[in-house]
Amino acid sequence: MEELKLPEDFESYPEARRNAFIKMKELKESGKRIVGVFCTFTPWELVEAADAVAVTLCGVGDDNAKLAEERLPQNLCPLVKASYGGAVADRCPFFYFSDMVLAETTCDGKKKMYELMGELKHTHIMQLPPGRYGAGALEFWEKEVQAVREDLEDFYHITITDDDIRRAIHLRNRERKAALDFYELGRLKPTPISGYELDTIVLSNDFQFDLNKKVEFLEKKTAEYKEKYEKECKGKPSRPRILITGCPTNGVMDKVIKRIEELGADIVGFENCCGPREKRDPIDEKLAETDPIRAISEKYLRVNCSVMSPNPGRLDALGQMIDDYQVDGVVEVLLVACHTFAIESDLVKRFVTQEKGIPYTSVITDYSPSDQAQLDTRLGAFIEMLQ
Repeated sequence: MEELKLPEDFESYPEARRNAFIKMKELKESGKRIVGVFCTFTPWELVEAADAVAVTLCGVGDDNAKLAEERLPQNLCPLVKASYGGAVADRCPFFYFSDMVLAETTCDGKKKMYELMGELKHTHIMQLPPGRYGAGALEFWEKEVQAVREDLEDFYHITITDDDIRRAIHLRNRERKAALDFYELGRLKPTPISGYELDTIVLSNDFQFDLNKKVEFLEKKTAEYKEKYEKECKGKPSRPRILITGCPTNGVMDKVIKRIEELGADIVGFENCCGPREKRDPIDEKLAETDPIRAISEKYLRVNCSVMSPNPGRLDALGQMIDDYQVDGVVEVLLVACHTFAIESDLVKRFVTQEKGIPYTSVITDYSPSDQAQLDTRLGAFIEMLQ
């Protein structure tokens, strides 16, 4: 197994998080409003329209997960446990510096955990409809989005105008386009960037709280790697190309994402919450001219999350990515006790192997390093099959 080669100036995700703690402290001391968020269902545009900074609170680290077990079940999703553990033990500076939390009911574990988190800090919980196609689903969700606007106004004693929201929509759409262009470097064959590096850069760039600078950085990096492809990669053989699907992977980047590439494959795409799932679907700015809240509501209700029932959009997106990224195999990452993704994995497996005709495997893991050898064996055997 070869060590993954990374650029000399590469900043790991944990390093980027630590550096962002200082930025967050400076923002707080300057009087900036700060809202902690969790998920791709979060209407970031409303936070931006409130002249506030949104910072992701999703917890990582086995130590944070263990801290939560005094109040949360041991057999719970590690992301949920780590999110609460970091907050309740005052080990998450992002939570500490946040004025309030904007959360969403994307799973039962999160939903109940937020009740406990609400004891620590003002927590606004958006109730998701059980599916996007149900009677009244959009109307229900639109009321939830409007409630966010009203809570931000009440909490900060401000007025959020429609023009504020339209400006935020335009800026966030620019950020989506820049992020999607960067993710689509993986469509090049052979890829000029490792999946570990690509994922790290995107996730770390979320700690850049100036959206214009965030867009400029992504555009610069995209141009650099396209140039690298033309000069160094084009026409060369490609290693097996793997697509990641399933649960968020920011807590298992080293034990799964990095390891796959050290074992001999290239991760070229991410069909999960850490990938371009939300980025490829911009808000309708034409609709926003007349009804910005409706435009935001329609966009976020289209997110292909396994919490939605049914969820056919995920298979459509997965199939499109398999074709566009010239994928040789799919690895589904399932976090322990993530029931919605675990149940949906059988459907995904049948779709990938029968309809798309390529190999599939899944791994169930948490934030502990104890299963690394087992993961290496499973992933190594899968990659050998692709070669």
